[in-house]
Amino acid sequence: MLHQYELNDYHIAVDSGSGSIHVLDEVAAAMVEKYPETEKEALLEALLRRFGSRPDVTREELEQCYAGVTALKDAGKLWAADGFDHLAGTLKERSGDVVKALCLHVAHTCNLNCAYCFASQGRFHGERALMSFEVGKQALDYLMEHSGRRKNLEVDFFGGEPLMNFSVVKELVAYARSAETARGKRFRFTLTTNGLGIDDEVIDFCNREMHNVVLSLDGRKEVHDRFRVDHGGNGSYDRVVPKFQKLVAARGGKNYYMRGTFTHFNPDFTADVLHMADLGFTELSMEPVVCAPDDPNALTPADIETVKQQYEALALEMLRRKREGRPITFYHYMLDLTGGPCIYKRLSGCGSGTEYMAVTPWGDLYPCHQFVGEEDWKLGDVWQGVTNTALREQFRACNVCARPECAKCWARLWCSGGCAANAWHASGSIRGVYEAGCELFRKRLECAIMLKAAEAREARA
Repeated sequence: MLHQYELNDYHIAVDSGSGSIHVLDEVAAAMVEKYPETEKEALLEALLRRFGSRPDVTREELEQCYAGVTALKDAGKLWAADGFDHLAGTLKERSGDVVKALCLHVAHTCNLNCAYCFASQGRFHGERALMSFEVGKQALDYLMEHSGRRKNLEVDFFGGEPLMNFSVVKELVAYARSAETARGKRFRFTLTTNGLGIDDEVIDFCNREMHNVVLSLDGRKEVHDRFRVDHGGNGSYDRVVPKFQKLVAARGGKNYYMRGTFTHFNPDFTADVLHMADLGFTELSMEPVVCAPDDPNALTPADIETVKQQYEALALEMLRRKREGRPITFYHYMLDLTGGPCIYKRLSGCGSGTEYMAVTPWGDLYPCHQFVGEEDWKLGDVWQGVTNTALREQFRACNVCARPECAKCWARLWCSGGCAANAWHASGSIRGVYEAGCELFRKRLECAIMLKAAEAREARA
């Protein structure tokens, strides 16, 4: 399957079957577009009529271009067959019941009261609670016992607001570190925080123990303070920004992400990304709100079009800032074209419900944090393990090839079928699709590929 597009004067062809990406000039792009359906002579004549007024476009040049396109086709780099579907049902089976990551919900409570919060202000549709050390220890033991031969394990401290249970976070990290050598494991920890609880102790601890820290900031003060308010209705921007700046400076500007949410009220989110960059933050992410379609915060079809334009505007601004010596990283534009995910990950996705699970303060297991609190999606607990094996098998069978809508999508081996939770919210099935999310993903991927093309061109200049 071939996808062609033009962005920032780059003519790009993406061959999804082979993974090849071609940056073309205007003439070659026009030839590739018509090549499959047009006989050679008719195609050359049509291109001569279209571009014949240009001195660099001669019949000889077009002959050479046609030969080049044919050579790429014969080499399997254009219009290549996608031959991976037969693997999709077996790759997750080969991994067995190995678990490699847990999201520990150490706090089902929060010191903010964000109206758009998918987790019901940290309660996840249930009672407020803090995870005990005993439950967390059992979760870590469960992970080590079910990780097979995997050495590197990942644990996210999540909420609610995990710093509201910071003492237990510290105890759990200490326990995990004490067990690493004897168990032959190595833990990599991440903490997600709204920032209110950050102090010098938290900063020092994160710098020692956290591989990554995710900091919640929505951008401009008026945008952030619209939703991210405390229980008295007071905005949190002025309180958290100095704390974030201090933490990031102490980390040397590395191994963190500013993570924002945009809604119907700020689809012009590029201004928020750039505002964060102007505050000194260079590792940035902005995500669309997760909510019901009839929620007033939900993105409308008109918003989706605005957001796609914003992705393009952000990519162009990132190029400009890089030339000026002040680059920024945007999470959704991080793309490795030389290696990247293996075919296992490209087909099977994030591993939710199989390799990755969320743990509630009571020790219940769910496929991921977005399912927590939905009793029908409970997998088991950290003492008995996965007891709802039928549900786990649903997630094991959930891959990009299980979604008929993905079969004709050029981006499917980059998105791996998308988010199962978003699909469920949008369609009622984890094997459905979230169409708006698909649109946004394709646009982000187009922008990310264009940025790689620009980097390559400028490196040669």
